[in-house]
Amino acid sequence: MTVEGRSGQHQFPELIDIETVAKLLGVGERYVRRMVAERRVPTVKIGHYVRFDLADIRNWVEEQRRPDAS
Repeated sequence: MTVEGRSGQHQFPELIDIETVAKLLGVGERYVRRMVAERRVPTVKIGHYVRFDLADIRNWVEEQRRPDAS
């Protein structure tokens, strides 16, 4: 989403919730909550809400890749 500000347009991050992250990763919400508590996944805090920047999650998943064992 693009937001118009004083200094021009800014790209606003697409924020998603725990349920959506769990579905994207194919894991349970409880597992995502545990990763958040252990600070193993990038998060955005808005008040007491935990949200995730979709771009950060994509990058994080790429960083988790293991090389082939050939």
